[in-house]
Amino acid sequence: MKHVLIIDDEEAVCWALRRALGREGYSVAVAASGEQGLQLAEVQRPDAVIVDVRLPGIDGLTALGKLNQSTPGVPTIVMTAFGNLSTAVKAVEGGAFDYITKPFDLSQALEAVRRAVSRRPESDSTVVDAAPGEQPEEMIGGGPAMQAVYKRIALVAPRDASVLITGESGTGKELVARAVHRHSARRDRPFLPVHIAALNPNLVESELFGHVRGAFTGATQTRPGMLGLADGGTVFLDELADIPLQVQVKLLRVLEHGELLPVGSTQPQRLDVRILAATHQDLSRCVAEGRFRHDLFFRLNVFAVTLPALRERTEDIEALAEHFLRTFEPRSLPLAPATLRFLQALPWFGNVRELRNALEHAAIVARGGQLLPEHFPTSIVSSGPTSPAEQLAAGVRTWLADRARPGNATPSDLYDQLLKVVEPALLDEVLKRLSGNRWVAAQWLGLNRATVRKKLAAYGLHPLRSEEEETEDDTDRGPVR
Repeated sequence: MKHVLIIDDEEAVCWALRRALGREGYSVAVAASGEQGLQLAEVQRPDAVIVDVRLPGIDGLTALGKLNQSTPGVPTIVMTAFGNLSTAVKAVEGGAFDYITKPFDLSQALEAVRRAVSRRPESDSTVVDAAPGEQPEEMIGGGPAMQAVYKRIALVAPRDASVLITGESGTGKELVARAVHRHSARRDRPFLPVHIAALNPNLVESELFGHVRGAFTGATQTRPGMLGLADGGTVFLDELADIPLQVQVKLLRVLEHGELLPVGSTQPQRLDVRILAATHQDLSRCVAEGRFRHDLFFRLNVFAVTLPALRERTEDIEALAEHFLRTFEPRSLPLAPATLRFLQALPWFGNVRELRNALEHAAIVARGGQLLPEHFPTSIVSSGPTSPAEQLAAGVRTWLADRARPGNATPSDLYDQLLKVVEPALLDEVLKRLSGNRWVAAQWLGLNRATVRKKLAAYGLHPLRSEEEETEDDTDRGPVR
């Protein structure tokens, strides 16, 4: 029987995990602090450990380090409700087998434990020590979408694999690339961002790979390319889909053989560089249309990090806004509650970049006072949701952001709460449009008439005044005009 040690001071979490793991056939021990967990690990060596980051006494990451010393080789799963990039990186670099965020599905935790107890011990470590005084690149956001991004960065940074970063324009792809480099073994070597679309189309090959003297008209001296300048470090190729096909062949050689061939040269040069790439385009589609080589796509897409659009993580807008406002003004610029709701309802097709520019404009107009919706540029205001579907979706995002604020109790009945808001409004509007005809309303709603009657009664909507009216309602099947 495999033995699992749970270290967490939340009784409900421990109870749920213990019960689920017991049903799977594991023996389980529970500790409410890191110190107690270390003692239990010495009494009975666990096959896997689940540890929370925030604990009374020593924190979970410190406990992780001590567990690695006292029980080397035991896989540890770190969990937290307050994760960020720094936490994810420290967990992975500290030897964590996996990293999950609260709230989580029990099936997710069980799958992590199954993989942990069944893994084969590794003979070497992938842990990379942090550079002295190193501070992680700041990435703002603590919601589930960004938690997933932090975990992906932490997992791939110590490796030397190519990474393909995708996402809409303005989501922060270069920030991800810098974070990967900062937490890699190449951190003390150059990081060189290259925006492909900004290069002269006729000189892309020379700009990337360099050239020798006389290679073409105007090449009066040998000049290294950007890839060569980053030797030993990391190159970030932004807008990857804009690389010409003939240049893609040479880039593939760099990735597969570690060789660089400058323009006009017949002698390849050895090159040690890690390539991170990004695009907002669908590379699979580019491959299908013949605009991008499939072999280069697969070589670059060893590991993917996909950034969410800002409208998919509206819970982070408040933290982002406060961060940007601190950079604009040394004194605090307060956000009115109505302003925050206004910002959360916008679609932000320009994502974080658009939010930053809009906030800077508003900060100038507000002149040090409280930021209000009218302080924002008209282009932002007019870019708000226009179609009924967009307005409805924006309303749901705002409603959810208001109930899932950091620090609030974790909601457990969001679906029922939303139904109590939306369902009465839908029933009321449908009945009004149909002059109270419940039979036709049931057809419109796709519900049984008895179900409609019960829901109306529960919400106190459109009550029938007499049994005769109810009988008429049940038999009225006339057309609606």
